[in-house]
Amino acid sequence: MLIKSETPLHRRLQFGILIGVIAIFIAFGALYRASSQGDSSETYPKGFRGGACTIETETLTIGYSSYYLPGDYVMPQDAIRTPYIPVQCDKVPEPGMLNIAIDLLYPESARDIPLALRLAQVEADDKEKEYEVLSVPAQQHRSGVITQAFKLSEPGQYILYLEGRNTENTNILVKIPITVHPHWKDHLKNFLPSFLRK
Repeated sequence: MLIKSETPLHRRLQFGILIGVIAIFIAFGALYRASSQGDSSETYPKGFRGGACTIETETLTIGYSSYYLPGDYVMPQDAIRTPYIPVQCDKVPEPGMLNIAIDLLYPESARDIPLALRLAQVEADDKEKEYEVLSVPAQQHRSGVITQAFKLSEPGQYILYLEGRNTENTNILVKIPITVHPHWKDHLKNFLPSFLRK
């Protein structure tokens, strides 16, 4: 019985195919601005897990997910659903529609506390100045999920505030940063392993 041994040409072909597959994954990630590692920073101390970014404060832990639709997208009449693109944590590629979901993770009693949403845009020249873009009055969210859709009309830095008071009359404040059209260096960081992203 004859056993075929791999030739150097065959090994080179296998190596070339492997490099091609890796290049396709990198190109796909760059095209859709996706990251396999997820984003983590001081703002998102728990990082990116299971499709949501988690934010923990002394009074509340939430999961935050957002879905983006380009501003110039025209919905076909026969569309079954809107093709929103998942966005990891705070990086929104361009101005457009943003559909967010906030999961009230801990404590469970947060579902009974009236919580308000407020979206503010931060001044580019003065980071201390911001102006309100959207305000949603305080209400209870017994399902544990807050959803809201809004339009981000221009590039820049935004902050989504989740505010309320618990039964002990303690202020609840969670800040969710949103960056529209992030700097090219931020896109490059998505391709690095988590321990290199500083």
